[in-house]
Amino acid sequence: MAVTKNEKAKLIKEFGKNEKDCGSAEVQIAILTHEINDLTEHLKVHKHDYHSNRGLLMKVGKRRKLLAYLKDNDVVSYRNVIKKLNLRK
Repeated sequence: MAVTKNEKAKLIKEFGKNEKDCGSAEVQIAILTHEINDLTEHLKVHKHDYHSNRGLLMKVGKRRKLLAYLKDNDVVSYRNVIKKLNLRK
């Protein structure tokens, strides 16, 4: 369920400004999206896992806040992230 080091490094390389950029909004959104997709697949099998469902809702809320921040501060980057991650907006 958790993002492995290799997957995280791949996301940082793709969305970050350099290889050590793990704090920018784009990278955080990409990592959260990966975690959300994993949790969604988990919850399709385990419908009554309410603790994981709460964690999923918290991650979705955090991603939404980061997307709003990115939209306010850098619209071009926001559009690129939305397009690369296939998010609806």
